[in-house]
Amino acid sequence: MAFQLDNSHTQIQFSVRHMMISKVRGEFTKFNGSIDLNVEKPELSTVEVDVDMASINTRDAQRDGHLRSADFFDVENNPTMKFKSTSVQVLDKQHAKVNGDLTIRTVTRPVTLDVEFVGSAKSPWGTTNYGFSAKTKINREDFGLVWNVALESGGWLVGKEVEIDIEAEVVQVAEPQPELVAA
Repeated sequence: MAFQLDNSHTQIQFSVRHMMISKVRGEFTKFNGSIDLNVEKPELSTVEVDVDMASINTRDAQRDGHLRSADFFDVENNPTMKFKSTSVQVLDKQHAKVNGDLTIRTVTRPVTLDVEFVGSAKSPWGTTNYGFSAKTKINREDFGLVWNVALESGGWLVGKEVEIDIEAEVVQVAEPQPELVAA
């Protein structure tokens, strides 16, 4: 069954250490994604998501501008981050590992999302919706995001490890109805 991300009920968030003492949190506010969800055989499901990198929001305009620059995401030349699943490993009725390729800038690396199926519901508008939570950690330097500043007290301004946290609600896409042809 074909599903798409419900953007108004989905969040793609991240956190990274700042000066080794606190976490900066942010999110991407524009994205689109499709899921081919096989309810009977979830291991056959697929996921594809494109994230608009210019939509980064860390609640600090100066920092967001720096993150969009060539020091980090180089949004002018690399406007989209992409995730495409390669396999799904079902652990139990509520948990799975979704393996896939994550592309940031021009670098593609395998990542594994730890996914929890939260549930499904029929909306008041007649749609079928499913909810999922997903988490992973990546090393930003693996994707060429190496800008940093050494601290006088030791350590670095920006941590290497990035935690990614996704709350996703997906909506079943209506199947196209065949057109009736007059005889």
